Amino acid sequence: MVIVTTIRRDVLTLPAAPLGPDNPLPPLRLPHEVHRIDVRDRDDLPRDMARQAGYGPLHSLLPVRVRDGYGRQRTPHAFETIVIENDRLRATVLPGLGGRIASLFHKPTGRELLYRNPVFQPANFALNGAWFSGGIEWNIGATGHTTLACAPLHAARVAAPDGGEMLRLWEWERLRDLPFQVDLWLPRESDFLYVGVRIRNPHERPVPGYWWSNTAVPEERRVLAPAEEAWHFGHERHLRREPVPPDPLNSPYAADWFYDLPDIRRRWIAALDADGHGLVQTSTDVLRGRKLFVWGTGSGGRRWQEWLTEPGTGGYCEIQAGLARTQLEHVRLDAESEVAWLEAYGPLSAPPVPGKAEARLEAVLPRAAVDQAYEAWKPYADTGPGEVLAVGSGWGALEVLRADWKLPGTPFEESTLGEPQAPWLELLRTGSFPEPRRVRPPGGTLVAPHWRDMLETAPATPLTEYHLGVAQWHAGDRAQAVRSWERGLELAPSVWPLLRCLAVADQESGNRERAADRYADAFDDLCHERRDDGESWTAATAALGREALEALLAAGRTAEARSVWERLHVSTRARGRFRLIEAALLLAEDRPEAARAVFEEGFEVADLREGAEAISELWGRLSDEPLPPHHDFRMRPETGSP
Repeated sequence: MVIVTTIRRDVLTLPAAPLGPDNPLPPLRLPHEVHRIDVRDRDDLPRDMARQAGYGPLHSLLPVRVRDGYGRQRTPHAFETIVIENDRLRATVLPGLGGRIASLFHKPTGRELLYRNPVFQPANFALNGAWFSGGIEWNIGATGHTTLACAPLHAARVAAPDGGEMLRLWEWERLRDLPFQVDLWLPRESDFLYVGVRIRNPHERPVPGYWWSNTAVPEERRVLAPAEEAWHFGHERHLRREPVPPDPLNSPYAADWFYDLPDIRRRWIAALDADGHGLVQTSTDVLRGRKLFVWGTGSGGRRWQEWLTEPGTGGYCEIQAGLARTQLEHVRLDAESEVAWLEAYGPLSAPPVPGKAEARLEAVLPRAAVDQAYEAWKPYADTGPGEVLAVGSGWGALEVLRADWKLPGTPFEESTLGEPQAPWLELLRTGSFPEPRRVRPPGGTLVAPHWRDMLETAPATPLTEYHLGVAQWHAGDRAQAVRSWERGLELAPSVWPLLRCLAVADQESGNRERAADRYADAFDDLCHERRDDGESWTAATAALGREALEALLAAGRTAEARSVWERLHVSTRARGRFRLIEAALLLAEDRPEAARAVFEEGFEVADLREGAEAISELWGRLSDEPLPPHHDFRMRPETGSP
């Protein structure tokens, strides 16, 4: 008997570190980004690649907030999942974590086709911080892992082209203000999971577009793609075209290999084990790029692998597919347009040779069949969802209310509006930004031009001036942002948010001393204002304290830095990030033995950034000994190394 496709709710229990609260400070500066090439290198690129590499780079994370409140203490946690399966495949989806496909299990062979992480451990890899490894993730927005990596998406049942059901995931991507959807379905008796993706630009202006589907697979695989050359990118930030190496997994350091697929070739990439079994991903031609990411065989790459899961669980690499040839590019989405394509994921058994693997793929899933599946799906992309299975954010509902957009297939209902949207809804309806009913850290700021215009015409309360300044800063009008924040200071009952913004402006203009003054004053004000040891105040104290400590140490003002340190919550001082800052503070106080003792006692910086070298740099100032292996996260050769 043929088993029809089913969609059901389930639960996946994993050892998990809690995400914790978001950072309440607006990210006025873009965090350190490793995936960016030197402008001078663009002269050596093909013209279209050079143009897209220079188009629409991200200058700010606003209006998104940084997610850095997670730790590394894991306890069992039940994650809500949605399972879609037929008689051949079973896909397990995490709607609350970016719609990640955590598992793709092939029933006839009993094989898991993905790298399935046995833990949930956030790490600082997404554009806004928290990200986790494993499965298939959907990256939209800008170069890097999406800000939605650990955020909920809307999910619902939808009619499928074959008369069955699809699982639709959708959300509002806030960096570019774009709605998108991901439709998953399994035709009867199919060995392949179909994925229909659509990104819409409802605006009356072009918008930079970005998409990469990233699939984690076990590391011991031979990765195949229909290309003889690839664009290599490592942490030295140079992009160069090279012959595809026989075994890129043997790279000593973390590296990206963007396969240079000829225009006429079918789009596919596969990862096969020593016996020729594994996963293949293919798509319609719109999804042009294919990539392999490896952590490398060096000690830093191995340490990152352990960091993202737990020792003894095996490593992974990633095979990826995107809209452009490389992840360093953004494509242009014209005004009031959309881009859509279809992907397919399934098992492949073939000799690990590109030509033979492609021939086998053509036998089990012809290229024409993928194109036909896309044409069959496209009319269903506008079909309204049925039973709601999960709820995402209310930001899409707010934007739809503002602009009265019609987005068939992806409804953003008013019922999804919540507390984060409430003050902006009042601004939209009354023209005034409301004052909070109780003293608390300010909420997030919306920065798109239409919201900035509303803030400019709203009554000039201190909180309005604060949000207006953030929006002006995002728009590049830094002088006007400073004036707005200074006006807000005159009457503000709470000055620390404004002083902190002004301190960042001072740092950006090179005024280190005044920045330190303002950070010190801001932290004093916060300590007088904070009402309790609850989550929001603890997060605000940690975030502002960290920035103040770094600014004061940079200005050589160690006594004031020590004063800030003493007023942090005890739980904050125990976190790994702050233990590292404590070591730097002790060294600045000319207490190298005490700083060395911090290392000897041990700490883990939960939010260590990819490519960051703060630990190794501080260790180098303390000791001539090799960096302890558990602190070795280096992803490039040491200076002077061959």
